[in-house]
Amino acid sequence: MLFATIRLVSPKKKYQFTKLQFIRLLAVPSLAHFTPYFSDSGSDIDHSRNDVTLTNYPNSGNDYNNSSEFNSSRVVQNLTDMRCEPKSALSFFNQLKENGFQHDIECYLAIIKILCYWGLDRNLDSLFTDVINSKKEHLSFEVSDLLEAIAEEFKAAGRQSSLLRAFDALVKSYVSLGMFDQAINTLFGTKRHGVGPCLLSCNFLLNRLIGHGDVGVAFALYEHMKKTLELIPNVYTYGIVIKGHCINGDLEEAAKVLLEMEEARVAPNAFTYTAYLQGLCAHGRSDVAYELLGKWKDANAPLDDYACTVVIQGFVSESKPEQADIVLREMEENGLVPDEANYRALVRGYCDCGDINKALNIHTEMEGKGIKTNCFILTPILQYLCLRGMYSEVIDQFKNFNDSGIFLDEVAYNVAMDALCKMGELDDALRLFDEMKCKNLVPDAVHYTTLINGCCLHGSISDAVNLFDEMIEDGLKADVITYNVLISGLARNGFTRKVFDILDSMKQHGLTPSASTHSFIIEGLCFARKSKEAKNYFGNLEEKSVENWASMVNGYCELGDATEGYELFRKLLDQRILVHRNTCSKLIDCLCLEGKNNRAIEVFEAMLLWGDVPSETTYSKLIAALCRAGDMKGAKWVFHNMVGKRLSPDLVTVTMLLNGYCQVNRLKEALALFGDMKKRGISPDLITYTVLLDGGCKIMAKSRKNGKKNNTIIKEMASALWREMEEMGLKPDVICYTALIDSRCKLGYLEVAVSLFDEMIKRGIIPDTVAYTSLLSGYCQTGNMKEADTLVDEMSSKGIEPNTRTMTTFHNGNVRAKKFSANRNREKDS
Repeated sequence: MLFATIRLVSPKKKYQFTKLQFIRLLAVPSLAHFTPYFSDSGSDIDHSRNDVTLTNYPNSGNDYNNSSEFNSSRVVQNLTDMRCEPKSALSFFNQLKENGFQHDIECYLAIIKILCYWGLDRNLDSLFTDVINSKKEHLSFEVSDLLEAIAEEFKAAGRQSSLLRAFDALVKSYVSLGMFDQAINTLFGTKRHGVGPCLLSCNFLLNRLIGHGDVGVAFALYEHMKKTLELIPNVYTYGIVIKGHCINGDLEEAAKVLLEMEEARVAPNAFTYTAYLQGLCAHGRSDVAYELLGKWKDANAPLDDYACTVVIQGFVSESKPEQADIVLREMEENGLVPDEANYRALVRGYCDCGDINKALNIHTEMEGKGIKTNCFILTPILQYLCLRGMYSEVIDQFKNFNDSGIFLDEVAYNVAMDALCKMGELDDALRLFDEMKCKNLVPDAVHYTTLINGCCLHGSISDAVNLFDEMIEDGLKADVITYNVLISGLARNGFTRKVFDILDSMKQHGLTPSASTHSFIIEGLCFARKSKEAKNYFGNLEEKSVENWASMVNGYCELGDATEGYELFRKLLDQRILVHRNTCSKLIDCLCLEGKNNRAIEVFEAMLLWGDVPSETTYSKLIAALCRAGDMKGAKWVFHNMVGKRLSPDLVTVTMLLNGYCQVNRLKEALALFGDMKKRGISPDLITYTVLLDGGCKIMAKSRKNGKKNNTIIKEMASALWREMEEMGLKPDVICYTALIDSRCKLGYLEVAVSLFDEMIKRGIIPDTVAYTSLLSGYCQTGNMKEADTLVDEMSSKGIEPNTRTMTTFHNGNVRAKKFSANRNREKDS
């Protein structure tokens, strides 16, 4: 049975509702399934004499515009005479009211009977809404009195009376006005009068309660409907209740309602199934929703296209665009036609996951199937490119879309303006802003904030202030974000007095500066080297949030005073407060730059102790600093900690560690790490091999200098590395050759160095100044000044300019050669 598939879903715990965007089944979708009972079924009836004046009415021998000539009995009589002309009767009733006549219960009852008889539900709704909203002085009775009168009339007329409509219209009017307590009281009040409430009225009330967030009240009403009002739920009642449980995050209860439907022999419809699927998707259970969708399809359940759309959007919200793509393909296989909403969801899903190529392919596929693109599909593509810093691509795509005649809305224009601002093209951004206004697209505070931010980023502070003033003049209200952007820009550009002027303006407009506002001021002033002002502002804050303390630590880092930042960090840590990970990372970076590695490690350890795992970038920077300092024990500890946290060190990090080992003559550990790196699937590149070859050569040079000649292992290692490079198709570049030439020269293997230099040229690699200088150094060290002179001439003939090191090396070589020659001449003379 169809319901049996529900048993696949038996959550052991209740899920908190988090994503309302998936629950779109509010009043309109559910009412779409109702009978025309709640519509103005008489709206299409062509009644004569729709437009009347009081003088057109029967027995109008007098000027009835004078309402004082009417009394209740006469009004009721006229309405009774016009019972076959309902719109004329209603117009007569309303004109009297407009002219100051105060209708009593009898008058209202008369017009209500007419409207009910002719099924003019919209007019009936409007009438009751007007009664409910009327002030006491404008009515001679209470609404409850009118309800009593309708009930008595209904009893007299019999159960088949059209007055039944009046009870439902009154309930609906209360619901439409959000007066749920009164609507519920009316429902139960009709029951006391022997009038059974209409199930459609109850469904309407249930749906609105759930849409309003009163889920608990809705469930209580549902139980009373069954027990007290003795109503039998229909498929729409069950669907609304299922939706309510899903909104409440109680998928198990929603599943029980489906089982209750089975016991009541009520077959679910597309609305019911979709409501449950939405609940699953809204709570991260799209995989279960997909499984149920398949089983229900196999059982020929009455599912529509929207059920598939729900699952597609669910997978996208869970960052699983590939799964969403599978659902779309299955739709096509089952003869369903994916619509714009399906493709839009997929494009956004792939953009959010960083697969822009797939997003563009999906977009192309959509257009190939004749589905027109629009700004709602294109804007996520532009947003992705902008977030990735691909600003030129944003502008190119925007122009292409615009030139194609595709309507681009305010959001798309804002993305393009943001990209231009980031590129520093402020004039073009402003031109685009004007173009948007020429197309009758209305700019809002977001557009102005984007432009203000662009001006601040590039130091155009006067333009930023002018734009802010223009925004206020145009009647737009600046929010905290706009103020923060402007204040940050002013602070970073050193406009201290203007910062406080804007801050005062912010308060005068009823906005309270947030913790972020204070942080922007502190960091901005530090960035502008206004350390005194920043410290004073921070010190004068009555209430300092953790964010504010962090901003002061960041500020010290901006000022190049990592020691002060560290002291503040320690002060907070003593109070058991750990600032945000980004602040810790920045402090570690600055301490490393200042050579205070021990303190950097302390900050690092504090992060680990508090369970705040540093980013891979922080790990890499700390390892690099320790390697530079020759602290390979510390670097190794940080590296193993990184691996232990299941973070993947990249090739750059491993190469830095390899270089560190080579620098301290620990080639064995370097080779062990090199082997481990390859086991982890990290492929070495040319730089990695260069580091190892260069490190090996330098170790050989040091060994030779210390009188150790057992370098067989290093030579074998170098040969093996060369073979690996060739097998991997890695060809040495000028940097690699230069490192090897330099090492060979330092080892005294000048012939090998010259051979490598010649090999480099034969491979078509042009030596640069550094390469020439390395070989020149080798010639000078061995006293081969003739070759050195030739090499310098060769550099000049090829237009390669020597640098200071080149000339110093050449000069020192000549000096040594002259001294050597002079000494030899003295020895001969003696």
